[in-house]
Amino acid sequence: MIFDTSVWIDFSRGKNTRLADVLQKRIRNDQKVYICPPIYQEILQGIKTENELIETKSLLMSLDFLSLDAYFASEGAANIFRQLQRHGITVRKPNDCIISFYAIHFNLKLVHNDSDFDKIARYTLLKIFKE
Repeated sequence: MIFDTSVWIDFSRGKNTRLADVLQKRIRNDQKVYICPPIYQEILQGIKTENELIETKSLLMSLDFLSLDAYFASEGAANIFRQLQRHGITVRKPNDCIISFYAIHFNLKLVHNDSDFDKIARYTLLKIFKE
């Protein structure tokens, strides 16, 4: 599974949400948790203190990093964006299209708390985690 930044925010703030609990259990049980560059960036840019940065980077470095050529991922994300536009849907954050492309490309379920991903999943091969 790949966890969107929306879940990581709840997790890092200690919020007791169903999806943050799924993330916490996977980390605690040493199960695979994947991360891609846009999520990594979004998590790090939200950090306020040096101590939090050190702790967060330590945790993130223990995850499984997904890697794609930046141009390949960008083209895939643009295709997703255009595909949704043809259905009258505009994705609010272009990073969501890149994150979706990573999940689709690597055949991973996306765990999220962001309605744009539900829209993307409706018109693409994106798999959404549902418990």
